[in-house]
Amino acid sequence: MLTADTVTASYDQHAAAFAAEAATSAYNTYYDRPAVLDLLGDLTDRVVLDAGCGPGLYITELLARGAHVIAIDAAANMIGLARQHAAGQITVRQHDLTQPLYWLANGSVDVCLLALVIHYIDDRIALLRELRRVLRPGGHLIISTSHPTADWLTTGGGYFDTGWVEQRWSCGITHRFWHQPLQAWCAEFTTTGFTIDAITEHRPSAEMARTHPAEYDTLTRQPGFIAFRLTSSIGVTGTGEGV
Repeated sequence: MLTADTVTASYDQHAAAFAAEAATSAYNTYYDRPAVLDLLGDLTDRVVLDAGCGPGLYITELLARGAHVIAIDAAANMIGLARQHAAGQITVRQHDLTQPLYWLANGSVDVCLLALVIHYIDDRIALLRELRRVLRPGGHLIISTSHPTADWLTTGGGYFDTGWVEQRWSCGITHRFWHQPLQAWCAEFTTTGFTIDAITEHRPSAEMARTHPAEYDTLTRQPGFIAFRLTSSIGVTGTGEGV
């Protein structure tokens, strides 16, 4: 079984190949990023934490929307690539999301972005509590992850099964991700003091039909990813009491 450390090492080793593929891939360029950006809304003068930023593919768009960006990732080579997107305009830091964000004060962030990251985390409850701590009251957390139905179709077994899945991607990265039913995802969010404002089941952009027709055909019939806009509930702590 892969560990979180070996997954990070794999991302570090293949950072350039991943960045090149994700910059034009069907699932990133024409599927996840458009859906997530729609959920972000107006970011003028907002402090946005891009948690698990990878090679920084969201950074340019966040800056264009007027955000003050803090970008973090566990993989050093990913951070190096992220810096190239907006040298000097953002705060970039290597940081493992399994560790507390000790250098960020309570309520210092307006929006947290967690794009295709949460399913890699062993202790998701701890991470959600920490992100809620750094969010201002009423701040938003935008999460995208693989759709539970897509995971079920990929792994077989039962829809309500939970566990780790290992895969090897064409760019060379070997990774593992956690799968669980939709109810379990929602329970983790609400237990840690978030309310669910919106749920988006991704639909492929029209341009994907031209650039990636096979993927477009699949994704118009069955879901691949799902995204959530969560709000840090004012005065609600759930099991995150005291953070």
